[in-house]
Amino acid sequence: MTTGTGTSTDTGAGAGAAGTPAARRGGRRIQEWDPEDEAFWERTGRRTAHRNLAFSILSEHIGFSVWSLWSVMVLFMGPAYHVDPAGKFFLVAVPTLVGSFVRIPYTFAVARFGGRTWTVVSALLLLLPAGAAALVMEPGTPYTVFLLVGALTGLGGGNFASSMTNINAFFPLRRKGWALGLNAGGGNIGVPVVQLVALAVIATAGAGHPRIVLGVYIPLIVVAAVCAALFMDDLAPVRADTGALREVVRERHTWIMSVLYVGTFGSFIGFSFAFGLVLQNQFGRTPLEAAQLTFVGPLLGSLVRPVGGRLADRRGGARVTFWTFGAMAAAAGTVLYASSVRSLPVFLAGFTGLFVFSGIGNGSTYRMIPGIFRAEADARALADGGTAAQAAARARRLSGAAIGVIGAVGALGGLLINLAFRQSFLTEGTGSPAFASFLAAYAVCSALTWAVYLRRPAASPAPAAGEGADPARPALAEV
Repeated sequence: MTTGTGTSTDTGAGAGAAGTPAARRGGRRIQEWDPEDEAFWERTGRRTAHRNLAFSILSEHIGFSVWSLWSVMVLFMGPAYHVDPAGKFFLVAVPTLVGSFVRIPYTFAVARFGGRTWTVVSALLLLLPAGAAALVMEPGTPYTVFLLVGALTGLGGGNFASSMTNINAFFPLRRKGWALGLNAGGGNIGVPVVQLVALAVIATAGAGHPRIVLGVYIPLIVVAAVCAALFMDDLAPVRADTGALREVVRERHTWIMSVLYVGTFGSFIGFSFAFGLVLQNQFGRTPLEAAQLTFVGPLLGSLVRPVGGRLADRRGGARVTFWTFGAMAAAAGTVLYASSVRSLPVFLAGFTGLFVFSGIGNGSTYRMIPGIFRAEADARALADGGTAAQAAARARRLSGAAIGVIGAVGALGGLLINLAFRQSFLTEGTGSPAFASFLAAYAVCSALTWAVYLRRPAASPAPAAGEGADPARPALAEV
């Protein structure tokens, strides 16, 4: 993905004075975009970026609700469905697997079709899993059919990658932590919201009416698509660039950050999908009792994601991420203890901590991505004699591609968590072995963050004789 100054023309509203895009409605294409220019940003960039952010959040929110649909559908699946606990854990794991894989093409769809255009398309695609679930959600449906329909809901996971890539291009580096955190947090809230909808349905109509949930979401999908078509914009300077993908997959930081994102977002989405089943199998809660509790953790984790981004803007993403993983390890230890003594209050406290700290870590790790690639681009420009504008454009190009790769790999953490729970309950009848493995994983992620990003800055080319270091270049220890 490449950003820069566009040269093509488009029908509709043209550029305003001094190349500033005029106010647009109806999704007309913006020809020039330079958010790092503070005068441009204050004049029109901020307003345009915030408008696109608002409607991106709406579409991504619905996408997350659809992606996590089977985390609530399994609460409606009583004995008449003949699906055992292991089968349910696997059923909620399938959407995370599909969602992780589709994030790669969804990321590059933004560059190929435009952010507004792809937001409309990706929203309308959600009608497929929602409609299919409405058709099959009844006793007697073969388990294989449930798996296939569950796989379709993985499309909702792709919405996150395209939305984050799009919003990354709209905002300057100094505001990316807040913007990406708000965009992702607003999307993540789709998880607890669909759980609240399911709770309302179970509490009022009973566990025999899962189709009511789909009846709520199908119209909302249409609303999200229409709003994106009317109020979002395509950025003409963003064009397809398959070379960006080739570069980021060769970059070691892409894979290091992928591991860290497995620990943060993988935990968030995996726990969100599995929490209700864990409560039913570990503590014997009924579907209604489980639904009354499952939404709290994902809601808090979603709300604090922008806080994690803001903290990272101010304190440095690596520092926030390091301490967050330490806190997640402590929370996992609390849950492990509660599981062994069968204490539901302590278990809920520990699990809520896991959600909250994973939410903070989600914001801080995503803030690290553009910072890392900006530091690398600045170092390269310093060595090659490039300009600051060229470095900024390269950083936006590579960080946009990296967001898709890292988001895809990170989502696989949700699959791993559900498979860990499935195996844990199959072999031991409890989630304790899974919690012990999570504790160890968080300790490893904390150590990795310190070793790569805090112990010392990564090596970079030294300035030539007589040249000073670029004061705007962030050290990797400050990303």
